[in-house]
Amino acid sequence: MSALSATAPTGRARPSLLRRTARAPLPLGRALATAGTVFLLSSLLTFGLGALSNANPAAAVLGETATPADIARLNHAFGLDRPLVVQYVSWLGHALTGDLGRSWFTTLPVSESVFHALPVDLSIAGLALLFAVVLGAFGGITAAWNNGGRWDRTVTALCSVVGTLPAFVVAIGLIAVVSVKLGWLPSGGWVPLGQDPAQWLRYAALPACALGLDAAANVARQLRASLVGELRANYVTGAAMRGLSARRVLFGHVLRNAAGPALTVLGMSVPMLIGGAVVTERIFNLPGIAQLSLQAAQQHDVPVIQGTLLVTVGVVLIANIAVNAGLLALDPAARRRSALGRAGRGGAGLSDGAGVSGVAGVVGEGVGSGPGTGAGAGGSAGAAGAGAA
Repeated sequence: MSALSATAPTGRARPSLLRRTARAPLPLGRALATAGTVFLLSSLLTFGLGALSNANPAAAVLGETATPADIARLNHAFGLDRPLVVQYVSWLGHALTGDLGRSWFTTLPVSESVFHALPVDLSIAGLALLFAVVLGAFGGITAAWNNGGRWDRTVTALCSVVGTLPAFVVAIGLIAVVSVKLGWLPSGGWVPLGQDPAQWLRYAALPACALGLDAAANVARQLRASLVGELRANYVTGAAMRGLSARRVLFGHVLRNAAGPALTVLGMSVPMLIGGAVVTERIFNLPGIAQLSLQAAQQHDVPVIQGTLLVTVGVVLIANIAVNAGLLALDPAARRRSALGRAGRGGAGLSDGAGVSGVAGVVGEGVGSGPGTGAGAGGSAGAAGAGAA
């Protein structure tokens, strides 16, 4: 009776909680606002670094025989004689429309050069993420299922070793073994995906493995730790007592609840993949955006450097937004908990209770004999959360 009476206030308070949740800003909306702010700050920093480089493109293009009048005329053509604020606003406005300017030396549009090289990095990064998800999920799930066994210790040791190896060391090792000794895959070169998918896979396999191995180790360790803790939860014991198979409980409930931290780690791997591409593209002779920026840096071609940096920042921010969307899809109650967590002390307590009751209600409905069981478990958990707060 005490449990039933405790659930009554939670049930009466639910409409007001839902109304406050509806008025609260969505977590995904806050992530978009944060991404926009970071993008603006990154663009300002990128432009500032180019402005502080003290590069004289007119003198470099015209050569030693250029007169001051010729240099001044070319600087005017490049727009370098305007105030820095005007240059930044003009550059950012054109960049948002896809116009990243022109190279100082080749006069080619920077956007064409960047978007010609970008598919190389995106395809390799996508294949590396797929490799990390498959290998990391297999290692993490099997290690957690055999917690404390030999396979668990083996996976943990392998992840610890792989996590200490830089991408270029793995790349050199893969070339020495897979390409030189075994002759299975080419050691360098590139074929676009649209031209020949089979050949693209042969050329992209080794770079993707070199970049994705560290991400796979991080995903496996994080997923293993989350699953070990989740498998000890009370609802797992209740599901086993009700006769559900271990596979159904693992893949139907436990994995969904434990995948959030691993997804976060996977999203954090995107900047590392892009950073590691600088060395990996050099080793495998890939015409990617890292090589484009490296060549531009050697020539002091500031527009190309600024364009590559700005596009790279955009790719990382899009990946972070995708991770936030994936986390919300895995845990629909996260939006309610995040919105209500900023309320008063009583509101925070109800938020915790509502979050726990949502999970318990879903589990109870999935493993119980009917919706009534889920509602009862959810109400009890919500009352406990409210009392604890």
